[in-house]
Amino acid sequence: MSKLGKMTALAGILATAQIGEAVYFYQRTMKRNNAKVERTIKMAGTDWNQYMELIQARKESLLAQPHKEISIQSEDGLKLHATYFPGKEQKKVVICFHGYTSHGMSDFIGISDYYRKRGYSMLHPDARAHGKSEGEYIGFGCLDRKDALRWIHWVIKQCGEDVQILLHGISMGGATVLMASGLKLPEQVKGIVSDCGFTSPKEVFTHVLHSMYHLPAYPLIPITDWINQKKAGYGMDECNAKREVRKANIPILLIHGDADTFVPSKMCEEIYKNCASQKTKLIVKGAAHAESYYKDMEAYEQALNKLIDKVID
Repeated sequence: MSKLGKMTALAGILATAQIGEAVYFYQRTMKRNNAKVERTIKMAGTDWNQYMELIQARKESLLAQPHKEISIQSEDGLKLHATYFPGKEQKKVVICFHGYTSHGMSDFIGISDYYRKRGYSMLHPDARAHGKSEGEYIGFGCLDRKDALRWIHWVIKQCGEDVQILLHGISMGGATVLMASGLKLPEQVKGIVSDCGFTSPKEVFTHVLHSMYHLPAYPLIPITDWINQKKAGYGMDECNAKREVRKANIPILLIHGDADTFVPSKMCEEIYKNCASQKTKLIVKGAAHAESYYKDMEAYEQALNKLIDKVID
């Protein structure tokens, strides 16, 4: 074989290896049966054991309240599931959007106490490809924002045209509500809270590859993006929170921990800088990923109070 032939063969082997690596990464990250909560917790690095006693007590208290399982259909025909807790204030509802590999009755267990004490009704959806909702491919906010709009309309139909709605998301759920801010939201949506939301799946994956795996983004991310467009129907930077908030017209509260290594707080700063609507931010010192509420409960609840006092009658 000539030198050129050997070089061509080597290039082919390397290209095949890179494609194989991208497929492996995609399968582990974007498909519901392969994306594992244990892996996510390990990568995020948050020590949840220290809060388990509190979380368990609040979970028992929450589940003791009247609630019901409901379902709606997504724009692309998936059956989406949620748990609804009607509070004393039937006209004040918070819709809670959970994070990657989690489910509706997980991420908001702790903070549910805050909303329950104030009489809010709470809706806890399972994101597509999570929990009891259908779907094979994870939406990473890009698809979930359209599902969020469906849940908003369900709440309006359930509670009446005079209902006041707050959107609150954590991690992937935080990205979801920020991405939804760029849609034409019903006037019943009064405010948005995003806790450790990322800008886009492309940017957060690039960060993870660099910081945790010490791998370059190219060509892994472009190949994964191509696969996702073919399989899941959306590009990994097709919807970016820092672009969507440029179209926002309702108040937004951004919360992030400065010790978050999974979704770096610089993403929060980028989103804040680009946000066109009224905006406030809370950076919690020493808080890891999704830990801000537990790290400084008082500051977190005070920030919520300030937003809610402005936007909810």
